[in-house]
Amino acid sequence: MNAYPGRVVLLTTSHRVAPGLLSWPAWQALRTADRVVCADGTHPQLPYLHEAGVDVEVTAVSADDLLAACEGGRTVVVVAAGEGEPALTDGLARLAGSGRVTMPELELLPASYDLPGARLLDLVQVMDRIRTDCPWSSRQTHEGLAKYAMEEAYELVEAIEDGDRDELREELGDVLLQVVFHARIAQEDAEEPFSIDDVAGTIVAKLVHRHPHVFGDATATTPEEVKEHWLRTKAQEKRRASVTEGIPLHQPALSLAAKLASRARTAGLDVALPEGEGIGYRLLALAAGAEAEGVDPETALRAAARAYRDAIREAEGVAPGAAPATDAHRDAEAHPDPDTVGE
Repeated sequence: MNAYPGRVVLLTTSHRVAPGLLSWPAWQALRTADRVVCADGTHPQLPYLHEAGVDVEVTAVSADDLLAACEGGRTVVVVAAGEGEPALTDGLARLAGSGRVTMPELELLPASYDLPGARLLDLVQVMDRIRTDCPWSSRQTHEGLAKYAMEEAYELVEAIEDGDRDELREELGDVLLQVVFHARIAQEDAEEPFSIDDVAGTIVAKLVHRHPHVFGDATATTPEEVKEHWLRTKAQEKRRASVTEGIPLHQPALSLAAKLASRARTAGLDVALPEGEGIGYRLLALAAGAEAEGVDPETALRAAARAYRDAIREAEGVAPGAAPATDAHRDAEAHPDPDTVGE
């Protein structure tokens, strides 16, 4: 058998990390290698490797060439392209399985790792591409997409109530898409543009400011104390003339009634419920009473309605868990373009 002692290092990097930010073992391997090769002349790491004094040969090598380059105990580092080096690794695997050669030491060395949240960068890039190239997505506006944000939020709530983990992950992605899509549209505004980074920066600043017990010197040991901190800092930020300001009037009526009652109670306002005839006033009283007892009336009514739906389906002889026949039509109408929603 032919002998090919030496070492082959396949160096992989993440495109989600800034080029040049490599691990110390990676830099050691690059600086001590007898030969460094890269088949991709546009690899984003190349300028930084050259600047660091690493001589990189831009050339494609076969498995046989690589083994020959290792002869005599030499070390060859292969800077892998973004999609990896499948032809090279497959060739090395064939040689190793042939029994004809003594293989050099083979090492896979990740030179950089994705940080938590790194895949969000992929989402931003995909959204940029869709916004530019998709005939439907490129024409959308905040106003036109508003209904999808509401639908996706409701579908997320349904996934939570169903306890379906796979559905929960998917619906969270659909909601996240709405955020990224609106931020991408906002980026194009001629007068007041902002980007997804501005959106993230705003919420980060808000969270830090409203959690002085985490990021500052304040102390909070109970959920009630945390809520007090939150409400106090929020009041300082908003400087609203009324506790009703900031309550969205387009939310479901039961949620709206409960939110108004909660704001009044939290502010220590003893405001009597308006008197009137009709179901609306009775529902208002029920919603306020539920809120005072710590019950979300919207969630409670939805649970009761789901039980009623199940009873109706049972009376119809529909098997439990069977999907309604209208779901496909509803989804097609609500989501005309699969590029812009997660359905």
